[in-house]
Amino acid sequence: MSLSDQQQRSHGYYIANRDTVDVKYICPLCRLLIREPVQILSCGDRTCQNCLNSNIGQTEFRCPSCKKVATKSDVIIDRGFKRDIEQLTVICYRKIQGCQWSGRLKDYQTHIDQSHSNLICDYRKERFSDIVTLNEHKLEHCEKASVECPLSKYGCCSTNIIQSEFGEHLLSEQHQSTLLKTLKLSETFSNRSGLIMELEPHISGTELYIDLQKYYQTLNIFNQGVQTLTVDSVRLSEESIRNTNLIQTAEKELSQVKQAIEEKNYVLSGLRPQEEILHQDITSMNLVIEDMKVLSKDGTLIWRIDCISEKMTDAQSGRQASIYSPPFYSSPTGYKMRARLYLNGDGNARHTHMSLFFLLMRGEYDSILCWPFNYKVTFCLFDQTQQNRHVIDSFRPDTKSNSFQQPGSEMNIASGIPKFFPLSMIMQDNNPYVRDDTMFIKIIVDLCETSKLMLPFSLSLNPGLPLHVQQALIKQELQRREQQQPAQAATPSEVLPTSCS
Repeated sequence: MSLSDQQQRSHGYYIANRDTVDVKYICPLCRLLIREPVQILSCGDRTCQNCLNSNIGQTEFRCPSCKKVATKSDVIIDRGFKRDIEQLTVICYRKIQGCQWSGRLKDYQTHIDQSHSNLICDYRKERFSDIVTLNEHKLEHCEKASVECPLSKYGCCSTNIIQSEFGEHLLSEQHQSTLLKTLKLSETFSNRSGLIMELEPHISGTELYIDLQKYYQTLNIFNQGVQTLTVDSVRLSEESIRNTNLIQTAEKELSQVKQAIEEKNYVLSGLRPQEEILHQDITSMNLVIEDMKVLSKDGTLIWRIDCISEKMTDAQSGRQASIYSPPFYSSPTGYKMRARLYLNGDGNARHTHMSLFFLLMRGEYDSILCWPFNYKVTFCLFDQTQQNRHVIDSFRPDTKSNSFQQPGSEMNIASGIPKFFPLSMIMQDNNPYVRDDTMFIKIIVDLCETSKLMLPFSLSLNPGLPLHVQQALIKQELQRREQQQPAQAATPSEVLPTSCS
């Protein structure tokens, strides 16, 4: 029995080639081709709009694919995905009943409405998508449809019989009596056919002769029907035997395949723990290699962050809220440190500012260092337009906080500046802080208590200069300022020709 139009539209699309379609286009709830797609921002998965609406609660729900908790505000209509899925080539789900239509999904509903419109059974008032299915229903399934008795011409029931009562009629006394009389008549005329031919000259043209001829013709029709049924019975019996043999062969092959799969799974189950260990070792080794590429041991780190747009999208969707810088050291035997950046903000700064934090890591020389850590930390977001309008902010550690005690685990709790830079500025096109989808942040651990007035100058120096050259230039600038009157002192934006230019 076909689905009604209302049932079809309440879920995805029924198509004949569903198994060949990319799994990303299949709804995880109804397991059909997605209709009116929506996306869950917190995980990126997609479902039918009606399917999701009928399966989510008042506030929170779990994604049907990854089981991650989400809210209604995370659900958006995915128009781009809808345009993609409308270009898929689909085959009409009525192909098995003879429909030859195939085409783009965007034209599929029009085909269904025009070619498979609803038809109604006169007896049960049920709806069907085409006349073929309706006729099958009337002949095989509808209990209230009426049929004619095959012996009605020979004196049995003269009116049609309800299909649900037809089996009872075949066993009734009336039908059995009519069947017996018909068989006796068949036997009589079969044995006396020669006698009829002998009597033909004497009774030809009489009413008796005419009746005998009609009964004899009827008898021939019955005999032909019996012969046809006998041939069909033999053919069906032979096909049944062949099918039985095929089923037994298939069951034997299936049993062998199952046994082979079980043996393979047993071998794989033994390899899986080793594979996981190897994967963990490779991951750890890759992290060590990446850290060694940019290892700094002078208390400063210039952190290059590429693919900003992609990382910002991940932060906004919650897939990866924060990213870590490579580790760096205050000296070859000093503190081990790193930065942590929340591109979409953290806590009260979420959706309004970038949040930038500093954290201490467990190092190889922690047992001989001074604790708590009490050196000022400065962050600088570089202006990449040569105008040197860098964003600079600093903080001094709270020595009572656990964040600055000797690490007891791999990393301490991060501490820093939650509202480091407004998102409204970083999201602007052609802003000076993101170029070629790349951002640069410098982290400075001030081990020498550099004057606050000297910070803009030191950060305006060419980062390509060696550290000892930069230190010499800072010392030279400091001496120059000390020799001038305070009223004539240069502002932070007035830098020497040694800056980046």
